[in-house]
Amino acid sequence: MPTDLTPVIAACTRWLLDAYPPPAGALNYALAEAQALQAATLAAHLRYPTGLDVQLLHLCGPGGADRLDWLTGCDPDRDGTAWRTWVDETVVSWAACLLADRALAVRAHRARATTDHHSAGLQRLVDPGAHDTEAGALLRHPDLLEPIATLHRPQLIELLHVEAAGTP
Repeated sequence: MPTDLTPVIAACTRWLLDAYPPPAGALNYALAEAQALQAATLAAHLRYPTGLDVQLLHLCGPGGADRLDWLTGCDPDRDGTAWRTWVDETVVSWAACLLADRALAVRAHRARATTDHHSAGLQRLVDPGAHDTEAGALLRHPDLLEPIATLHRPQLIELLHVEAAGTP
């Protein structure tokens, strides 16, 4: 059985970039993509912390992007739908939470040490520079992310044992 989260991480990253596109330009796209990729990676590692969890994901499937598309008004037919079947709603929601709340991202980064996953740093997610902030203006906007972040925020908060900024 596969224990690779790459298809889910790639699909969730692509969905985030489609829903919250960066300003025009290759550099802006690359910087926004790096932030979305780091958020999706961290969220996927927390959601599927062990090899067995990943194997169960591959057996059952992640669920797809239909509800997320509906909530944001995305048009799933404009660029094909096959990759959308690999989108995991919870991973996208948690990634949205992490992008909108730096303190939560820092806490989640620390919590990743308890998983079986250990990957490259998350500098652009937890400590974005000025260019990152400009490129990810929509991708990190708390008001724009709220409909997606609110879907599964309680589970992330419970997992991390913290209260996110702005939640009751």
